[in-house]
Amino acid sequence: MIGRASTPICLHVGVRGGALTPICLHVGVRGERGACQGDRAGGVGAGGVVDRLAFSGRGRWTAPPIADKLHTVRTNIRPTDICGVFRGSDAVADGALTAEQLRGPQFRRLYRDVYLPTGMPPTHERRCEALALVLPPEAVITGRSAATLRGIQLARAIDPVEIVVPLETRVARRSGVDVRRSDLTAGESTPWSRIGVASPLRTTLDLLLDRSLPDAVADLDAVLSAGLIDLRALQRMVTERSDRGIVAARRAVELADPRAESRPESRLRVYLVLDGLEPVPQFVVSDWRGVAARVDLGFPRQRLAVEYDGEWHGEWRQISADRERLNRLQAAGWDVLFVTARQLRDPSTVVAQVRSALTARTP
Repeated sequence: MIGRASTPICLHVGVRGGALTPICLHVGVRGERGACQGDRAGGVGAGGVVDRLAFSGRGRWTAPPIADKLHTVRTNIRPTDICGVFRGSDAVADGALTAEQLRGPQFRRLYRDVYLPTGMPPTHERRCEALALVLPPEAVITGRSAATLRGIQLARAIDPVEIVVPLETRVARRSGVDVRRSDLTAGESTPWSRIGVASPLRTTLDLLLDRSLPDAVADLDAVLSAGLIDLRALQRMVTERSDRGIVAARRAVELADPRAESRPESRLRVYLVLDGLEPVPQFVVSDWRGVAARVDLGFPRQRLAVEYDGEWHGEWRQISADRERLNRLQAAGWDVLFVTARQLRDPSTVVAQVRSALTARTP
């Protein structure tokens, strides 16, 4: 038996199209908890934009084979020792697992022939890793998925993984995968795992194409706020391209504002702007004591604040702070109109309410 290893060992087992498929193991004394389902169960890497993508491109994907230790691992492997996604057919063919084990409660199937231990959350990042095992090498992760890999959480765990492939590349249909077909130019992607991940600019372009204007602007605001791209470079890019949906993408770039602090706030702003209103994002309201509050969307002339209220802050300190903030706004002569997530599903009604409030407060 291998000694009490504190970090995973990555076995490259099976050969498909010349690519080695890794199964990562923590080999130690029986009875220990597998390290990969403990301290590494939280997701792909940690930290900021660069850290997350860098970890996904290295780590278990590039670990050297340890074939000389394979026979030892085979006789001592436990399902809880497997960290991360793996191809079930390779695990069975190598003797690491049985087909019965794969069908059991210790593993979750993410895609056809791709599994994850049930003790590890199926985050969106892990779904991207899973698809990288079965997609053609020309495939590139893009859009919300690529943004999420870079640390900007635009995709939920249940959202489809967004990829772009060249026009002539064949991709098997899989549920949970959103495929865009387009030829990428040099510099629009970088290697990641066995496939690629879109460059920041290409990622942003795919966030804008064929999307509703409020959603496109909301995602673009988040990307700009995170500092992932330069707005001027994006403006040049959409001016020069002729993709389907590029006209709407150019409009989204015109409406973008990195001051927005949430995607629902961005969508709310777009609904108001499209109706001819001119809200100021993150407007600072001052009183005799200084800054009274910073409001999501302000109309200074009418002294009306429009606030997105996505969830109730139940912690008592936050409740107290919210009430003090509201009191200072009202003492400064401002009125506040709150918009909830449920109300935002009916944007026309929200816009009518804002217009009514503005009319009532117009001098």
